[in-house]
Amino acid sequence: MAENERSADTSPWRAQTAILALGAFVVGTDGFIIVGLLPEISRTLHVSTGAAGQMVSLFSLAYATLGPILAAATGTWSRRRVLVAGVALLAAGNAVTASASNYGLVLASRTLAGAGAALFMASAVATAAYLAGERRRGKAIATVTAGATLALVLGAPLGTLIGGIWGWRAAIWFVAAIAAVVAAVVALLLPSVRLDRGATLRQRFAPLADRRVLNILVVTLLAFIAIFLPFTYMSAVFAPALDGEQSRLALLLLVFGVTATGGNLAAGALADRYDPRRVVIAATVGVTAVFMIMLPVREIFVLAVIATALSGIVSYSVIGPQQHRIITYASSGGAPLLTSLNTSAAYLGNFLSSIIGAIVLTRSAALLLPVGATFAACAALLTWWLSRGGDAVDEAGDPGGREVTPPRNAPSREQDRTP
Repeated sequence: MAENERSADTSPWRAQTAILALGAFVVGTDGFIIVGLLPEISRTLHVSTGAAGQMVSLFSLAYATLGPILAAATGTWSRRRVLVAGVALLAAGNAVTASASNYGLVLASRTLAGAGAALFMASAVATAAYLAGERRRGKAIATVTAGATLALVLGAPLGTLIGGIWGWRAAIWFVAAIAAVVAAVVALLLPSVRLDRGATLRQRFAPLADRRVLNILVVTLLAFIAIFLPFTYMSAVFAPALDGEQSRLALLLLVFGVTATGGNLAAGALADRYDPRRVVIAATVGVTAVFMIMLPVREIFVLAVIATALSGIVSYSVIGPQQHRIITYASSGGAPLLTSLNTSAAYLGNFLSSIIGAIVLTRSAALLLPVGATFAACAALLTWWLSRGGDAVDEAGDPGGREVTPPRNAPSREQDRTP
């Protein structure tokens, strides 16, 4: 057994990863909660619902664009310091949002929160993979990302409930408070590991010249355009089955969130046991098949629920194995940057899906399904095609695949006295 695997056997990586998953839950809740609060926010700030919706857009844009920059800039920091800084920025951004009465300040605060969320998530994934060791990397990544998917099931509905009772500002304060608690827990209980001490900024960005890294990012982008096309416009896709009942839509969202969490965890275990590329191919082929199955059943609610459950399982079986794959090509100290880029690609896919979906909706909501299936099929085909070349050798464990390990002159688990 390799040294890093022996370390993983004796280290409390599960408890440490659970702490990171709690932080991911807060990040996910912050990303989803605004959607259910938009009508009241627009009334309070005296702006249109569309203008209020820019709070979501700016959060996502900041997440996608600032994440890689912040990950590179903080590469030499201890992971504990980075994680605390990220979740503290998120808490501060939400505190400003909850207390501001000016629309411009609210938008600026959402940008700040998005930057904090991106900084936390990139480091959380890389840290979890490092603490768990190579053999359990997939499970650790899946545990962290499961925290974000649980926000669909628990965080966003709870925040919306709080907003309905005490107002939208109370819901945002709720997120800020949880984020502050997570910052304290991370500072107290997480070890102060450093993934690298001496890599230069140029060395950290070096993997971006690797076509294998770029290929993975393209697959993530295509997959998440596919995934979010029907999800974003779920009310339109299943309009015949919903019959105008909001409770039915809420049930579909709940089913998707629960099954997405399960699919994410299962994919993490499979990525540890098998080649993560195969898991990605299976998941994207599954997305293609499920979207085509949705076409004839979208008018029958019971069948729509079943199709949505299947969609949740296969859709969220993509991101964990993709993170697993991209970490393989990280240079020393570069894992946070690459995981941040991969997450940014997913958020960019979300953004592009809203634009493509709006165009497709002018023709027919039903067309969203075959269009989404086409993007998913392209992601599967690209992953398979590239596996016929040299990429598969490195990801399977060839020395060309660079693992996330500290330099030889550094301890395998560095415990710093300071954050």
